[in-house]
Amino acid sequence: MAGLLSSCTGSRLINFPFDSAGRSLNSPFADVTPAIAGRFIVFASDRRGSQDIYLYDTVARSLIDLPGLNAIDTIESNPAISENGRYIVFAGSREGRSGVYLYDRDTRQLRNITENLKAQVRNPTISADGNAIAFESGANGQWDILIYNRFGQPIKRL
Repeated sequence: MAGLLSSCTGSRLINFPFDSAGRSLNSPFADVTPAIAGRFIVFASDRRGSQDIYLYDTVARSLIDLPGLNAIDTIESNPAISENGRYIVFAGSREGRSGVYLYDRDTRQLRNITENLKAQVRNPTISADGNAIAFESGANGQWDILIYNRFGQPIKRL
């Protein structure tokens, strides 16, 4: 055991290069709630003047465009990503109403999977295969954990 621990040198800062558009993982802006799955890091940032979702590929070492995900009238936060990078789930606030949104990178489709849930929601996460999304809901006057499938159908309440 001591041999294993002796090779640990502590944390270190990793500098990520800039891509051809001059973008990098690190920035002087507020980059919050990062989540990592496989080769991808997803996070929220106010780089463009509003809080949006960004995706970084650690193998290609570049930010990935997410067409159709970030809306001008929505504040996005707390993203999570499936293991293969296809599905991104996040909390969004639009017109004073919160929702859990699912973005499919293959189809470039964005859906509010909690549209029919009349409650505040927060802190979504997604299973490795992208089939289950867990989040907190304030529907009963307290914060409960709900699990939905990616089609917006409840699976169970914990």
